Amino acid sequence: MLLMQLYFPKNKMLEDYKKELLDKGTITLKVKVHAGAHETKIKSILTDGTIKIDIAKVPENGKANNLLIILLSEEFEVPKANIEIIMGAFSSDKVIKISQ
Repeated sequence: MLLMQLYFPKNKMLEDYKKELLDKGTITLKVKVHAGAHETKIKSILTDGTIKIDIAKVPENGKANNLLIILLSEEFEVPKANIEIIMGAFSSDKVIKISQ
């Protein structure tokens, strides 16, 4: 089976969240997802701390959620199994838990 590794450039906007993950071992993020975008990327961080993310997959059969988990896994350098959508699996507004 051929395993395709996706690569997303690291994003400087998330440095505070990465530091918090290292310090605490677990973080909870509020995320606003735009599924079906042209490319997958971290777009911005809103004033309330919500992370806006574009996902280049449609929100059907979990495709967008899977790509979101891959992006966050690579960005935070943790296994995909350490990322859990705890709220909003079927919504563009999500709460995500990341553990080391």
